[in-house]
Amino acid sequence: MDTTSELLVGNGWLITHDGQNPLVERGCVVLRDGLIAEVGDTAALRPRYPEAEFLDARGGLILPGLINTHMHLYSTFARGMALKDAAPENFTEILERLWWRLDRVLTLEDIYLSALVEMIECIRNGTTTIFDHHSSPGAVRGSLLQIAEAARLTGVRSCLCYEVTDRDGAAVADQSIQENREFLTSCRGSGQGQNRLRGLFGLHASFTVSDQTLARSKRVAEELEAGFHVHVAEAQSDVDACQRDHGKRVVERFHDFGILGEKTIAAHCVHVNDREIDLLESSRTSVIHNPESNMGNAVGCAPVLKMVSGGVHVGLGSDGYTADMFESLKVANLLAKHEAGKPGAAWAEPPAMLFGQNAETATACFGIPVGKLIPGAAADVIIVDYNPPTPLTPSNIMGHILFGVSGRSVQTTIIGGRIVMQDRRLPGIDEEGIIAKARASAAKLWQRF
Repeated sequence: MDTTSELLVGNGWLITHDGQNPLVERGCVVLRDGLIAEVGDTAALRPRYPEAEFLDARGGLILPGLINTHMHLYSTFARGMALKDAAPENFTEILERLWWRLDRVLTLEDIYLSALVEMIECIRNGTTTIFDHHSSPGAVRGSLLQIAEAARLTGVRSCLCYEVTDRDGAAVADQSIQENREFLTSCRGSGQGQNRLRGLFGLHASFTVSDQTLARSKRVAEELEAGFHVHVAEAQSDVDACQRDHGKRVVERFHDFGILGEKTIAAHCVHVNDREIDLLESSRTSVIHNPESNMGNAVGCAPVLKMVSGGVHVGLGSDGYTADMFESLKVANLLAKHEAGKPGAAWAEPPAMLFGQNAETATACFGIPVGKLIPGAAADVIIVDYNPPTPLTPSNIMGHILFGVSGRSVQTTIIGGRIVMQDRRLPGIDEEGIIAKARASAAKLWQRF
């Protein structure tokens, strides 16, 4: 579909995530020029747009596209891969035996194909916006452009960064800083509004970044008026290293360097104390909770309920664990209940992370409202195959989503007014061919691993 023409998506339960008008039973959304032009009742809107294409939701749910605020596209080729060492016993060994070995052998072609495959997965699961955190020490320069090309082909709204670290030596650290600089510079010239590509300045984690490298990164990011995307206190080992080497905790160190702020994403924050929570709140830093990854790595559970009650902006990511943000929502709900020991806990907080804070983070990044079905917002819309078997009301929307919807329920995905999947088919994308190429590249990578 031409994004300059009008498209009506209607005849479904319209869930807007707009507090003023959260649910329209036989709702319709009008898309024009990549934005939402109007929302309302299908019967009222269709006669007003007689020339527009009409996409029938067939009684399903019509929702804003989902947002993943912490993603690792490069992890795609690890699926099914066997390690060459003994099974990791702690987080440091997971990094050393899996992720740092994998990222070192990635080629530019691997980066493109792994991004392309995972972006297709995002589309299939209704995720239309991602904030990716990339690393490929053996192929640093031009790596973000490969991911950007995959985003251009698929249409996925993407905020990218390259992970700066000292673990691969000074030369790679220099290349990484320059990769961020050049990509951020290219994004600065792209304007706001319809452009679906943005950037942040990437950092790995405190325990692999020296004071010198952190200071250099801060100067470049400040020059470009960019925020940071950084791993923060994901494991206790990160905190222990920071206290040993710098005499302070991780959040305190980043605060003292001026890394925190309203443009910065702090992923994980599993091991933070009350003082650090206050610093995250006062700096208006966006903390991103990644429940499945944290459970899988056995690093602990972030104190998300305490952070939310303390005024911290907490969003929801997957850390590359899944492309299905409905799944992340469910796990965030269950994990918080388990940690609190209270079955009545966390009914409000995980939905606020996914549908509230993630939308605010994306809106600030892309310069237009994202994650809501309201006039003027990005025309990112999904249709979910779900016929509510019990009454659906404004007060119980989240109960239906939590217990009735998954990513594979998504039938149609629209990004910026462009239909990128309809009835589970991706027009214009040779999905089978892409997957075949990815499988062949992954097999070669496994030999190098």
